[in-house]
Amino acid sequence: MLGTDPFAGAAGDISPQRGESTQRAPAADLRPSGARTALLALFALALVVTLAVAVTAVQHRRSAARHPVTAAVLALARTELSGLATTTTSPAHPYDRNAFGQAWSDVDHNGCDTRNDILARDLTATTVKPATDGCVIASGVLADPYTGRTISFVRGEHSADVQIDHVVALANAWASGASTWTSARRLAYANDPRNLLAVDGMANQDKSASDASQWLPPSTGYRCVYVVKQIDVKSTYGLSVTPAESHAMAKALDGCVVA
Repeated sequence: MLGTDPFAGAAGDISPQRGESTQRAPAADLRPSGARTALLALFALALVVTLAVAVTAVQHRRSAARHPVTAAVLALARTELSGLATTTTSPAHPYDRNAFGQAWSDVDHNGCDTRNDILARDLTATTVKPATDGCVIASGVLADPYTGRTISFVRGEHSADVQIDHVVALANAWASGASTWTSARRLAYANDPRNLLAVDGMANQDKSASDASQWLPPSTGYRCVYVVKQIDVKSTYGLSVTPAESHAMAKALDGCVVA
């Protein structure tokens, strides 16, 4: 019939039919939901933490590599640690520094007190105070094992910048067996070079009487050697450890780098 659109209603006709809405369905919302956002944030946080742990582990290994131990030393330390008595009991009498005798006595009778003996051993480029029979260290340079710092030592107003640390503190020794010793044995212990190190004064103050579960050197790479020394001292003198101390020591040995 003339005037009739031949294509009306044909397939492919996209014009709206009578009664149909001309409004299109909204596009899907591609923005992440609150749950998805939280998941992404958690994933990002986990990734950051994992990377941080990995970087810290690498840094520790590099630092520890500067203080390696031999396989024999590490094996001996593990054996000695397993042989230490474990206790949680406290001594009957409180710790008294005077029980270990006069500080820095000349127990080896070489004419020099123990503090100066250790300064002479651990410092480099040392000079000696005149008229002291070569005993009193006037200056020197310390490569501090606890912090990794290099410290210039000058006797006088800043003498305390370098202090002599008991690797196993006297108070810790007292609590772990020394309270029952004779006075002579305590004096020998307090001046035993194997238990003494020249170190950064502030680090020594921070450590105070702490055991390995409470304090370890800030320089993580030195922690293995430090704990090996503690175990050697405790084994030699028959001192005990607490369960927490023993666990901390074992963990530090796990971080050793073998030469």
